Amino acid sequence: MTLHSLDNYGPNFQIKALSCLLNKKEFLISIHDILEDKYFNNSAHQWIIKQILEYHEKFHCPPSMEVLKVELKKVDNEVLQVSIREQLKQAYQSSEEDLAYVEEEFSNFCRNQQLKKALMSSIDLLKVGDYEAIRFMVDNALKAGQDKNVGLEYIKDIESRFREDDRITIPTPWSKFNELFQGGLGGGDFGLIFGNPGGGKSWSLVALGGHAVKLGYNVLHYTLELGETYVGRRYDSFFLQKPVNKILDYRNEVEKMTKELDGKLIVKEFPTGKATINTIKSHIDKCESLGFKADMVIIDYVDLLHSKRKTKERKEEIDDIYLSTKGLARELKIPIWSVSQVNRMGAKDAVIEGDKAAGSYDKMMITDIAVSLSRTKEDKEDNTGRFHVMKNRYGADGLTFNLHADTSMGYFEFKQISSTPQPPKPSKIVNNFNLSNGTKLKSIKKEEPNNTEEDFDKFFENGKSEGKDFEELMVENGVQNILRHSRGGDEDMV
Repeated sequence: MTLHSLDNYGPNFQIKALSCLLNKKEFLISIHDILEDKYFNNSAHQWIIKQILEYHEKFHCPPSMEVLKVELKKVDNEVLQVSIREQLKQAYQSSEEDLAYVEEEFSNFCRNQQLKKALMSSIDLLKVGDYEAIRFMVDNALKAGQDKNVGLEYIKDIESRFREDDRITIPTPWSKFNELFQGGLGGGDFGLIFGNPGGGKSWSLVALGGHAVKLGYNVLHYTLELGETYVGRRYDSFFLQKPVNKILDYRNEVEKMTKELDGKLIVKEFPTGKATINTIKSHIDKCESLGFKADMVIIDYVDLLHSKRKTKERKEEIDDIYLSTKGLARELKIPIWSVSQVNRMGAKDAVIEGDKAAGSYDKMMITDIAVSLSRTKEDKEDNTGRFHVMKNRYGADGLTFNLHADTSMGYFEFKQISSTPQPPKPSKIVNNFNLSNGTKLKSIKKEEPNNTEEDFDKFFENGKSEGKDFEELMVENGVQNILRHSRGGDEDMV
């Protein structure tokens, strides 16, 4: 067999490849992740490749001749049995000649076969005009077998571990989060904010994007629910801290403000359920080709993307979408922020924890940072709310932050941090914050009863009166502070 006979990766090349796969454990280990049985033309070859892959999955080595003989007996097609025996005989008896060449070229063989498969599949996609799907398949085909990096060599790469951390982060508008997240959301990170409907999730994305733009970063904001113009007005509202329903009255201020911004912002709308993560990737590439390189991407919101993976279960599609989003962040080395809904049980909770977020477990497994934004009916009336850190790859989680929140302009200000209830205070200070009408409240001091040990002793001594409600007795004896604490009703309590 001459080298010429291996041209075009035909039957002779494929026999030689089978020989390498059956006899060289190291070679199989190096390429098993890109190998598919459909790359081989002969049905007997395809059967052999299936056995190799299945056996390697279990035992991390090629199957022996004896194992293949046992499996061959299970083939109920006599013609196929004969063909398999013949191909196995040729593979095991193949000479050592040209095997090094076959090993060297095998990645190209896989890539070419994958590309051929992609082009064949593209015929039907061309008929419906699904060019994004075609590009996705072609891109994957061209990448097959290109990753030769096995990872960090611990013994040899000591120097890399002691270099200054090169993680590049974009800060959030909230200093406490930046401390917890070691600077903010970093390149390759996927951050997710859970929240109830109408609770301000989309506004929190505007706050994240707007803050980044003010710091000089370029932001791409993808909206799958709201129109581009309306989202743009939300950014106007955030930058000026004016209610969005009155922003049209501030045209001159908007024009002046935009000239002072250091970063750039593009808002792009895609129809709900039509765009895929590859659609977004293509748009990012298009923007870069036109001179706009994104430093951060916002998707409002990922669950509304369409998956190319057709399954009966929506959950499987969502998992695929989230994995693809995380993959995009890592590929582009930029942070991606998005939001997700909570389930019905979590919608009324004062603090939304992990078990109340819809599909939260799988989603949080994929994300690097997961935060919940909870705002009950009472919170919306009082312009308050809470952030709860559900997952933090870079530090502590389980912390809850009380907020002043005005979602008419994307205003979120931390009150205090607490992971455990704090003892009641004799007085309460309400911090300055903007109301929805744009006015600013002054600090208000509200006097509270100053309960002493004598008060508590008196209560427990006198609190055994017949026919008295427990809470009524507490109020009568001046123990309002502990009453509110026991209910968890103090606005300053977490």
